[in-house]
Formats: sequence, C-alpha cells, structure tokens
Amino acid sequence: MQTNYKTALQHKIFGVISKASQELNVDSYVIGGFVRDLLLNRGSKKDIDVVAVGSGIELALKVSDLLPKKPKVQVFKTYGTAMLRFEDTDIEFVGARKESYNFDSRNPIVENGTLEDDQNRRDFTINALALSLNEKTFGDLSDPFNGLADLENKTIKTPLDPDITYSDDPLRMLRAIRFANQLNFEIEKNSLDAITKNAERIKIISGERIVDELNKILSTDKPSIGFLLLYKTGLLDLILPELTALNQVEEIEGHTHKNNFYHTLEVVDNICPNTDDVWLR
Repeated sequence: MQTNYKTALQHKIFGVISKASQELNVDSYVIGGFVRDLLLNRGSKKDIDVVAVGSGIELALKVSDLLPKKPKVQVFKTYGTAMLRFEDTDIEFVGARKESYNFDSRNPIVENGTLEDDQNRRDFTINALALSLNEKTFGDLSDPFNGLADLENKTIKTPLDPDITYSDDPLRMLRAIRFANQLNFEIEKNSLDAITKNAERIKIISGERIVDELNKILSTDKPSIGFLLLYKTGLLDLILPELTALNQVEEIEGHTHKNNFYHTLEVVDNICPNTDDVWLR
C-alpha cells in the first residue's frame, strides 16, 4: 500500500510551504478535501487546506513573504485562520486544534492541539487524511482512522462516535449525505442511525448553511439519492416539510395517481443532464 505521495505534491506552493515551515520550525500538513480528491483521482482542487502545528496565521504570512509578488493574506483572528491566493489556487492555513462544544451551538470552543487532535475534530475519516509538508517526511500519508480503506470501500464514516460528531455539529449530517451523493459512497449504518437520532439538532443550524448544502446536493448528477437519504433520516421533514407533504398517492374518482414526491425527484434527476443551473433543477 502506498504511503508516500511526494510525486503528487508538485504544485510550487507545497515546496514554498515546506520551506516556510522549516524556517518557522513548525510542522505542516495538507489535509482534507485536497488529499481526499487526490486519492480518488478526482482532479486537482482549486482550494487547499493546510494545518500547522503552531500558528497557521504566522505560517501564511511567511509563505506570502516567500512567494513572488507577496500575495495579500486575509487573516481571521477569531478563528485562528488565514488565507491567500497563489496563481489559481486558494490556500487556507489553520493552527492544529482540538474542539469542544456547547449543546446549543455548533461554534466550538477551541484550544491549541496536535495533528492528531486536529484529525480527531474532522467530520469524516476520508477528510482526516493528511500529507506531510515537512522536509524529512515530505509526502508521507497520515491516516489514523483508516480513511484510505474507507475511500476504497466507498464509505462515509466519522472518526469518532457519530452520535457525538453529529450532535456537536449538526451541519455534518447534511455534509455526510452530500458527500454520499457526490462521491456515490454509502453512509456507514452506525453513522446513518446517528443522523436519524440527531435529526432534530438541525434546528440550531442557520438557514443559509442548510440552503448551501441543499444546493450542493442539487448540483450532483443524481440529486434524488441525497433527497431520499434526507427523507429516510427525517431531516427532510424538518428542512422542507412542503416536499415531504407530497409523499402520498392521490385517488381521484376511484383512480390512483402517481406519488408526487417521487415524481418530483424523478423530474429533478431527468433535467440534470441538460443543465447545471440549480435554480432550474
């Protein structure tokens, strides 16, 4: 099994981040969606997440200093993150951290942490995969939760107890369904059961964040997969009760008519090959 992906980190930015890390004497890793899509051969993402075992903001500033034209660094002190754009790629830097939650909010209480702490807080095992940007271990894969096996088995699974994961941040329930839809993966049974159990928690998530995830589901090749999972887990009734209300077969003058809920999903699927516009879908 391959454990080093140095040849996949050819983008100039990775070498610059490695040099900046060495100068600051901090360890850094590329983590999350970039690594996931790299291992799935889904093409190169135009956004990269970098975690520093130290200050992500300081690392971003050092990287900018080493790059041509010293691109502007956007700093978000509240979240301890920073972002810069190099060529056609957005790079976000964050310090490794561990998180805890209050019951009535998805905004975490954050403390400095290790790479392992940072991987623990990730939503899914396939998003906790990290590649080292450190000089001596450049390209080495860190996979504490067997995310590589879950990629191969096409499984959506949380790194820690799914009941806690979804209760702490209920938006992850929608993300699980969206990733299952986008990647044609299956949600592990324990995880799916935990989504059903915690469905009511979705009420603490803002409408804007919910709509964003729904639009991403609508943008997939077959949105009905995601909407049926939303229905099965009870989330759809909380988010779009108007849609679940269509789930009945009408009888007019003794004749039964098609189920409007499933017909609506079928119509959405059928229009997908003809347009990428989510508003038309």
